[in-house]
Amino acid sequence: MSEIHGGVLVAKTLKKEGVRYLFTLNGGHIGPILDACIDEGITVIDTRHEEAAVHMAHGWSWATGEIGFATVTAGPGVTNAATGVANAWSSGNPVILLGGRPPLKQFGMGGFHEMDQIAFMRPITKWSESILETERIPEFISRAIRIAVTGRPGPVFLDIPGDILRNRVKPENVWFPACYKPEARVQGDPSAVEKAVKLLSESQRPLLVAGQGVWRSQATQELRDFVEAFRIPVWLTHNGRGLVPAGHPLYFPAARSFALKNADVILVIGARFNYVLAYGRPPRFNEKAKAIQVDIDPQQIGHNRDVEVGIVGDARAVLKQLLQALEERSLTRREAFTTWIEALREKDRTARQSLEAALNSPAVPIHPLRLCKEIRNFVNRDATLVVDGGDILSFARISLESYEPNHWLDAGTFGCLGQGLPFALAAKLARPHQQVLLLVGDGSFGFHAMEMDTAVRHNLPIVVVISNNASWAIEKYNQQVEFKRTIATDLRYSHYEEMVKALGGFGIYVEKPEEIRPALEKAFSSGLPSCINVKTDPQAVSPDSRREIGTVPTDQTLRYEK
Repeated sequence: MSEIHGGVLVAKTLKKEGVRYLFTLNGGHIGPILDACIDEGITVIDTRHEEAAVHMAHGWSWATGEIGFATVTAGPGVTNAATGVANAWSSGNPVILLGGRPPLKQFGMGGFHEMDQIAFMRPITKWSESILETERIPEFISRAIRIAVTGRPGPVFLDIPGDILRNRVKPENVWFPACYKPEARVQGDPSAVEKAVKLLSESQRPLLVAGQGVWRSQATQELRDFVEAFRIPVWLTHNGRGLVPAGHPLYFPAARSFALKNADVILVIGARFNYVLAYGRPPRFNEKAKAIQVDIDPQQIGHNRDVEVGIVGDARAVLKQLLQALEERSLTRREAFTTWIEALREKDRTARQSLEAALNSPAVPIHPLRLCKEIRNFVNRDATLVVDGGDILSFARISLESYEPNHWLDAGTFGCLGQGLPFALAAKLARPHQQVLLLVGDGSFGFHAMEMDTAVRHNLPIVVVISNNASWAIEKYNQQVEFKRTIATDLRYSHYEEMVKALGGFGIYVEKPEEIRPALEKAFSSGLPSCINVKTDPQAVSPDSRREIGTVPTDQTLRYEK
């Protein structure tokens, strides 16, 4: 059999794993990989920036549940990709980045693009390593796959020196691993499960908090079964939106603060006690509340707060254990929670009513909540909504709805701006026949605006709606409060839609509320990557303003519970 080079080994290993797309910005160091993908039938999606390539791999992983794969050239290609890797690391999504590297024979000589990429990537990956033997390329990639998906998922970085990648070897001398990922789910300790059931059985005001870990373990149905069997109220982190559909009778997103402050037992599954959950501490949490925490990562148990019961295990497996134990104790369909549920429902209703004036505002410039309402009323139930930005995300999260898991994609726990457009493109690859809409601030759009060229070149007809308030609005408001003046927060009401039209897409400018829906209709029917540039009110106070230094706005139209 004829010899093959290392790039072929990479492509064959990816094909064996079922990889359909490889995200990249080309470079000489990785040329053999890209060329080999053609013969293996792997579609190469090339972006205009390496960070965007990794964001697309991350977005693909979030939208599909699969690993996202990207490859970038050495040196600045790797450093450009780092923000995308860090974002996947923070959010816990499996991404594998293959980096180019100068030839091994030039090591330490100051070669083109030479740097210690392994040390650079190590703090933001689960594993960072070089492949130094051509024959071992499949072995290392298989190990990377295993590491990326086991335990708490996350990114892995491998680099391959150019001479190692171009070396030719005999296929019969190469080991292609076949069984390299565990299949069994980690069960929770039975005694810990019993303790959890005892706490739940004694509770009067229980609350379930679920995050992305539930979806990652494919436990959506198990979560819904548990919620409905025990009649336990539920709140979802932003990464967990859609695990329970909007409008579910036990889901009260607008009553979050009231629920956390008054719950006596809080069951947290697949979510961390980080800033999203106020570290699990007072004053956001009831000081006397007892916590049950379920997580695949032992290091998360009891992190930032005490937990009465910590269960290390796969969310799907543990939910089944909890449900079975509750059924054995005849604790399903608890009527004792009726008063608690009604209190949450009333808080949720009141909070939603407080938004009505802004949601229906006829004002010009357009209030961001009115923009969100028009989007909410237009998109299909199975639409994928991607939100990017600080200010507009704050409005979107309290007004837009999600009905299925992984159909809401945002910056995640890293708070990374600019990921929205690459995420939306990846979501469109994953769901070509469903609506994909990106709602983005004008500031965030600027990070990767040229990826609209990627959308046109690869025929990905997403619809981008820009909330254009000509400013970095949250920071501008915060500076006004703290310093009584502003600096570096002003942008312009630029015509971004004209840029998109110049790139080959569809663009339209909107100034009045009644123009929003017709613009959405035109954009989605155009069949082109589209930009709806909406002039919004820079004076609308974000619900998340002043978060950093502990105060909140007093605007009476924004009393929705955070």
